[in-house]
Amino acid sequence: MRWNYTPVHADSVAELVRATGTTPVVAELLLRGGLSEPTAATRFLTPTLATLGDPFLLANLDAAVDRLLLALRRKEKVTVLGDYDVDGVCSTTILVSLLRRLGLSPRYVVPRRAEEGYGLSRTSIDRALEAGKPDLFIALDCGTNSGEEVAYLRSLGVDVIIVDHHRSTEAPAAGALLINPHVNPMAGDDAWRFLCTVGLVFKLAHGLLKKLRAANDPVALSIVLKDYLDLVAMGTIADLVPLAGENRIFARHGLRVLAETRRPGLHALMGVSGLKSDQGIVPSDVSFRLGPRINASGRLADASLSVDLLLSEDYNFCDATARRLDELNRERQDIERGITERAERYVEEHFLGSSGLVLFDEDWHPGVVGIVAGRISRKYNRPAIVLGNEGDLAKGSGRGINGFNLVEILGACSACLDSWGGHPMAVGVSLKKTRLDEFRKMFDDVIRHGRNGDVTEPGVELSGWIDGVQINEQLMAELEQLQPFGMGNPEPVFGVRGVRLRNRPDVFKEQHFRFAAEDANGRRVSGVAWKMADRLPPVGPVLELAIQLNWNYYNGRRMLQLELLDWRLAAGQNSA
Repeated sequence: MRWNYTPVHADSVAELVRATGTTPVVAELLLRGGLSEPTAATRFLTPTLATLGDPFLLANLDAAVDRLLLALRRKEKVTVLGDYDVDGVCSTTILVSLLRRLGLSPRYVVPRRAEEGYGLSRTSIDRALEAGKPDLFIALDCGTNSGEEVAYLRSLGVDVIIVDHHRSTEAPAAGALLINPHVNPMAGDDAWRFLCTVGLVFKLAHGLLKKLRAANDPVALSIVLKDYLDLVAMGTIADLVPLAGENRIFARHGLRVLAETRRPGLHALMGVSGLKSDQGIVPSDVSFRLGPRINASGRLADASLSVDLLLSEDYNFCDATARRLDELNRERQDIERGITERAERYVEEHFLGSSGLVLFDEDWHPGVVGIVAGRISRKYNRPAIVLGNEGDLAKGSGRGINGFNLVEILGACSACLDSWGGHPMAVGVSLKKTRLDEFRKMFDDVIRHGRNGDVTEPGVELSGWIDGVQINEQLMAELEQLQPFGMGNPEPVFGVRGVRLRNRPDVFKEQHFRFAAEDANGRRVSGVAWKMADRLPPVGPVLELAIQLNWNYYNGRRMLQLELLDWRLAAGQNSA
């Protein structure tokens, strides 16, 4: 594995330390993230809710608020249709909950992936209309490209609001109030241009409450908007949008609200996920524990189950539903494990020389291939599309890597595709099976050109170098200023000098190992390495480690832990 490190000029680090009062380690990380201006760096380190922008600066949000106010005054029938992923589920939960508190009884519908496909499809609309035609139809996390479907609703006399963050792959739907900063960019909207739908719904809720509070509405005055930030943080983190600007504010404060949430459904979900809120909630808890369980219902069953859970105040229902989601997630994991193993074999046997990977199998479930795509793209360090069987179509998802915009790549391949959409790091794709070979070649060619023909081995990007003696609780406190880590604000990877192992690593589950590293002063710190049991570091020689730092909670104690990504012998050392 290659270790890549681009030094930051020492004078720039010292200047930022003086201007912000932070430490050299944090200053280097800020500079590496492009935050060289002291005011921007300070704002990044102390993100506050007070700095959120005026919601009415978003195009069409004012008009959408007025339409909702009209619905409230007339006690209209409202239907909300949200996508079946975490972003869509949390967006639906926020809007339905808020409208209920304000006196409406909105019906909510989540597309059934297997029967209705993605988003605002005609079949999902028809099912939504079975309970009667609404006065207002609100589509969340979908609908930007649904011109025909919007026209159908308008022909029935139904008003339409769309809140979405997906890029437009065709002319945006006409006849609807569309809140989508990518379709309607505004000058100075950098802070919120990359909000996912749940962030945009929060802005819509903020705007609605502002107007109601200005009119001294007693219910609006009693609502604490901050209480919805737990759902905003979950959708934001799970949807792989960059954690910068207002996304950072939402994630930072939302994770704290999530740790103290009063929602019975989230308490039940944390219970089956093995989370203890008194230890705090971090992005990986959303990405790998809460998010997959919410997603599992949409992938294998009916995603409305997750919305039901998040809206419910019935503890018995929440406990039973959380257990059901946990069962679905285990089923999803079993399916995913088999697909991943076969996908890796395909790559090893047929596509190791490819710059971009397009994998398909008739037996693969389209509902879980997105997770597999993420695993494949990370393992082979290249964009990956993984497709399953859906009749005459190959349908699935893609995951990207830094430096490659999947939306732009698919745009260059659109002649092969029936449908596609998403955002730079995660997309959905559908095409006729007869065009798979054509698409595979085109996808590979576009990426190969972008890489100038270079198919490289996976590498580790170092955020900085530190000595083993610097690994302590003070360093962890410094790094916590930069939390939460995620897309656009990656968790730092440090190169560590001057450590050695005195005892052989302890292998467990035949794949992983634990170890104790010793710094130059003889102080030990524990670590873990995942899926590296076939490459144990030697005992005795001085080593260099590529690591991430985290807290390990065990038996009520919190201990500093290294997560080893790679190791190598220090210069002049040998393992003999």
